[in-house]
Amino acid sequence: MKRSILPLVCICFASFGMFGQESQDKLPYYEIPEYPESYTPGSVAARMIDGLGFRYYWATEGLREEDLAFKPNEEARTTAETIDHIYGLSKTIINSALHKPNVRDGSEEVMTFAEKRKKTLENFKTAADILRTATDLSGYTIVFQNGDQRNEYPFWNHINGPIADAIWHCGQVVSFRRSSGNPFNSKVSVFSGTVRQ
Repeated sequence: MKRSILPLVCICFASFGMFGQESQDKLPYYEIPEYPESYTPGSVAARMIDGLGFRYYWATEGLREEDLAFKPNEEARTTAETIDHIYGLSKTIINSALHKPNVRDGSEEVMTFAEKRKKTLENFKTAADILRTATDLSGYTIVFQNGDQRNEYPFWNHINGPIADAIWHCGQVVSFRRSSGNPFNSKVSVFSGTVRQ
């Protein structure tokens, strides 16, 4: 009886390990999606976010505790704080796609690095998928709500604001991880959006 249970236990543990790896592999932007057949306002905006998502995936893939704690000097943000900022930018981007205001209520979400990374990638992917079919971007404004005060900005501000800013900070994460001894994967091509095998 005991001998027949052992293979079953091994199969269960093996399945659990495979499931864990499989769910990790299902994070968006391991590779960049195929580009659209035509250029539209929505497809171009979505492609910018896809490029951001791909860069973020690989900038943050395999970061260790010592990488997250690294900062180049006392005045700088740590890598973890930079990732927090990128997550905040991803929320601004997804809220615009969902026509939701960015509400400043002082509350803070508590998440692990893995949870934050997953949520950031999902925010980028959802926003890109929504915008991909848009023929007019004028309705995708950025709205900041703070009590009764409401400020609204056109989609143009996304391009030079949250999207460009998040790309900028992905570059910082790559630079920081190189300095902390864990360089960016050399098999990743940001030009083609693929990973060499």
